[in-house]
Amino acid sequence: MPVTSPDYFIFLALVFFAFWLSRRGGVTPLVLICAANLFFYGRWGATYLVLLPVASGIDYFLGSRIAASSSAMARRAMVTSSIVLNLGLIAVCRYQSIPSLVLPLSLSFYAFQALTYTLDIYRGDAKPAASYLQYAASVTFFPTTLAGPITRVSSLIPQWKWKGVVLTGEEGSRALFLIGLGLAKKFLIADYLGNNLVNRVFDLPTLYSGGEVLVAVYAYAFQLYYDFSGYTDIAIGSALLLGIRLPANFNAPYCATNLADFWRRWHISFSNWLRDYLYFSLPGKRTRWMPYFGLIVTMALGGIWHGAGWTFLIWGLLHGFGLAGFRFWQSGRRGHKPVPTVQGKLAAWLLTFHYVLLGWIFFRAASVGVALGILRQIGSLKYSFDNVTPAFWLVLILAAAAHFIPLAWFNGSIIRFSRTPALVQAAALVLLVLAMNFMVSTAPAPFIYSRF
Repeated sequence: MPVTSPDYFIFLALVFFAFWLSRRGGVTPLVLICAANLFFYGRWGATYLVLLPVASGIDYFLGSRIAASSSAMARRAMVTSSIVLNLGLIAVCRYQSIPSLVLPLSLSFYAFQALTYTLDIYRGDAKPAASYLQYAASVTFFPTTLAGPITRVSSLIPQWKWKGVVLTGEEGSRALFLIGLGLAKKFLIADYLGNNLVNRVFDLPTLYSGGEVLVAVYAYAFQLYYDFSGYTDIAIGSALLLGIRLPANFNAPYCATNLADFWRRWHISFSNWLRDYLYFSLPGKRTRWMPYFGLIVTMALGGIWHGAGWTFLIWGLLHGFGLAGFRFWQSGRRGHKPVPTVQGKLAAWLLTFHYVLLGWIFFRAASVGVALGILRQIGSLKYSFDNVTPAFWLVLILAAAAHFIPLAWFNGSIIRFSRTPALVQAAALVLLVLAMNFMVSTAPAPFIYSRF
């Protein structure tokens, strides 16, 4: 059940009304949410109706036993079991080759959330859930299923206490605004850019001039951003309708002036997960070179998580070496912090943006050979733009401009929308739907990050 489909919004509406009608019943809302989560997974495959209760039951048991045990060896064995279980889920769901076992969802985001639970308890950063229902509702929460944001279970569990909680009109309007914004990002920008140039160029780059290939690379950067952040907006809006607040996942990443800044802005929940649960777990942090090596290893593993191919490994290594190089450069400038100039900030931004673009070429390309072919085409200096239509230029320019809108303006637009009459809000959403029907002539493409 894709979150852009009519079925999803019918499902969301039913869950919304049933949830707020039943929340006074104590445990009833938790049962409802767990049932909704299983129904959502079940629409992707009946296997999940067995797989998820078993996996979540094991992790819930392990978490409670880790908290209760005083034996370091036993605690280590149990948390290792949880790690093996969840990494095994990712491996089986993504790389299984059993003809009779069809698993369209990789469960990566479920597994990452499940690991935050057992690892936080093992480290003493969180306590076990009071009940299995609290844990199951959190770790399988349907808005985060396909592409996050990866949410710590310990931050979701307290939100299931609804006594005295109401959904204000302003919050409901904010939720609808985010859902509408996410749909607009997906249909009007991401899919348009992909269908009208990006996909064709990355499939057969030699058929296009260097200029057209370069435009496609720029366009892919914004296609990926609007596709992924569009899903995040829908997920956050869906959760907010149920009184649940999910963490932000993007903050104008292409405004970054260095790679560390980029990863504080891009896929924030994933970069935080890599930092907290992988990088900080690597040994030798106090040695001189290990922190740099740790960055390279962490990002390489982050790349491999996206796919078992050389392109994703190269993408991860590019970011790993880039982050290590930036950290080394920073360490050499301690105690010497000149006031940055406008020209310096602009140069840093341009360098960072184009380094990220280089990585995106390998991230998107089907093979290393295709990625190198794209680079060769760009380097050919044949810069005709016959295959770039005026409409494509317009969408790309508007997409780039919208990305750089100040956060205060964005938040202000949400507040203004929430304060308008309900009829005006409804009219705005209807106009959005009409615009999508007018501009979109094909079925929506799957969200890019849903395959990870």
